[in-house]
Amino acid sequence: MAFDIHTMRNIGISAHIDSGKTTLSERILFYCRKIHAIHEVRGKDGAGATMDSMDLERERGITIQSAATNVQWKHHFINLIDTPGHVDFTIEVERSLRVLDGAILVLCSVAGVQSQSITVDRQLKRYHVPRLAFVNKCDRTGANPFKVKTQLAEKLGLNPAFVTIPIGLEDKFEGVIDLIDMRAVYFDGPNGEELRYAEIPAHLRKDADRYREELLEAASMFSDELAEAYLEGEVTKDLLLAAIRKGTVEEKFVPVFVGSAYKNKGVQLLLDGVVNFLPDPSERRNVALDLSNNEAEVELIAEDKAPTVALAFKLEDGQYGQLTYVRIYQGMIRKGDELYNTRARKRFKVGRLVRMHAASMEDIQEGNCGDIVALFGIECASGDTFCAPELNYAMTSMFVPEPVISLAITPKDNKSSDQMSKALNRFTKEDPTFRTFVDPESNQTIIQGMGELHLEVYIERMRREYKCEVTAGMPQVAYRETITQRAEFNYTHKKQTGGSGQYGRVAGYIEPLKDEAYEFVDQIKGGAIPNEFIPSCDKGFRTAMEKGTLIGFPVTNVRCVINDGQSHPVDSSDIAFQLAAIGAFREAYEKAKPTILEPIMKVVVETPTEFQGNVFASLNQRRGIIVANTEDGIFSRVEAEVPLSEMFGYSTVLRSLTQGKAEFSMEFEKYARVPASLAEQLRKDYLEKRKKEQK
Repeated sequence: MAFDIHTMRNIGISAHIDSGKTTLSERILFYCRKIHAIHEVRGKDGAGATMDSMDLERERGITIQSAATNVQWKHHFINLIDTPGHVDFTIEVERSLRVLDGAILVLCSVAGVQSQSITVDRQLKRYHVPRLAFVNKCDRTGANPFKVKTQLAEKLGLNPAFVTIPIGLEDKFEGVIDLIDMRAVYFDGPNGEELRYAEIPAHLRKDADRYREELLEAASMFSDELAEAYLEGEVTKDLLLAAIRKGTVEEKFVPVFVGSAYKNKGVQLLLDGVVNFLPDPSERRNVALDLSNNEAEVELIAEDKAPTVALAFKLEDGQYGQLTYVRIYQGMIRKGDELYNTRARKRFKVGRLVRMHAASMEDIQEGNCGDIVALFGIECASGDTFCAPELNYAMTSMFVPEPVISLAITPKDNKSSDQMSKALNRFTKEDPTFRTFVDPESNQTIIQGMGELHLEVYIERMRREYKCEVTAGMPQVAYRETITQRAEFNYTHKKQTGGSGQYGRVAGYIEPLKDEAYEFVDQIKGGAIPNEFIPSCDKGFRTAMEKGTLIGFPVTNVRCVINDGQSHPVDSSDIAFQLAAIGAFREAYEKAKPTILEPIMKVVVETPTEFQGNVFASLNQRRGIIVANTEDGIFSRVEAEVPLSEMFGYSTVLRSLTQGKAEFSMEFEKYARVPASLAEQLRKDYLEKRKKEQK
């Protein structure tokens, strides 16, 4: 069968943790006949869900790495990526959304729009990814998909309308009403694979008519033909589908489906929605930067015959070497093709080309335009662009958040030391939010990440995958230093060591900067500092800001302005002006009343209402500020801003306070000044540590 790009869909499944993403993925695989038996997350059969291929994922019942697969539904080819819900693994969501054309936003029918739903929605908007909404778990006690649809509008600012509505709810949930064909759909057979169509139940006819009207009104905003037909009472199915699709592709409309993935209800209609409403690769605008033409934007053409442009968006170290996941934006990739890595400036030959199905793979000869495939044995980094040799394009990479927590780790023996080095090299290459370095003063290996769970998972993976035993120190918060007032500098760096010396003078001031980490301003007039040494001053200031003098953490939110200086015809050099800028910054830093900042986390606790008071008290004890509290009689949702340093071990505390019935999530919100008493203690600890190291 000839390949047709219009029948291809690249979609992701995104949601708050425990909304049922992986369960939904498993049903999609089953109904598309990719698998022949359904396995559950943390299933009793010991198999676990297909898309959770890591042992750790199956044991914990969470998704840690995004997993890719491909299925066919009604002559449409769908590349599907299941992403993690836990905020610690947010980079997996970022890198997936960067290459996808559409998404299914899964929401729990009981909990509705949760904290990570808001984060995921923000990510979808960042990459302009159209989405469908699937309100899952309609069989659960307290299910209310109508409330969830309202929250989509109020909390996420979307324009939602039901395409299906439930027949019954909670333990009476039987099936759904399809508002496009205006019929009831029931899901028979042992796994809901047999669809039975029937008349809409009489007691739901009024509701069905009302929500059908809402759908028609919303969709007619995107089609004059539909609006006309609607007024004349002659709406056809094709007109309605086309209007919904147009609104969805333009990100101005969100079709809402309902169901229960666990009870095998509503998934097939959602798959119809994927092929009917989400865009194919040719309907998305993708641009690259032409590196040979001052990074001018070039619109890519979604055609097989065009020269190849592809983005490497995810790396995995497998038993056969590095596996590189690639999205093809233009042209094709064939086995044996020569491609050019524009970052590394190296050509390479495509050896083994595969299509992924979670942890398994099938060899293929070629990947078409718009496809997601994987290459073996290619030396590259995440975010690299591969082009046909005659092109020199770069795709813009994904947004990478800064790590907020660090740990010192020490190998238990020499064998573990070698293995630890291999593991860290691999993990930092695969995950841009996981970083590692050796502290020059303590000589300890430091790992950094997005949260306790993030680092915990990597330490466990070292033990399992590399037989590497390490001891971890106490978690270390990523503090920052900043200044509170303007201070001037006038610093001369002068050094004579026989022969040519070093000379550079810089004058100016530093001042607080509100929304950016650093800004360099050149106000030099009359060539007081020659132009070739201006970048040296910038580099020197950046170097000085890597480590503040209060507690040894990076300095942020500073504007450095140079307005005068002096050079020497012989002794001035790049290094001389770098050192002059470093000295100038340190001179002014002490006068600018530096202070310490700490990361503040947005913490969301979902708890049975009976334990709400305990949760309030526990967050207040941790210097938390409650910013919102909503309850529906059964559950309470408490939002607070809490310093990261106070959140270590909170999962254990919360378990004991709520009899294990509550759950929480947190993500970085902002930096804020630490209280004076804590600043004093941090300073004292830092000075003591320095003393010990000097001895």
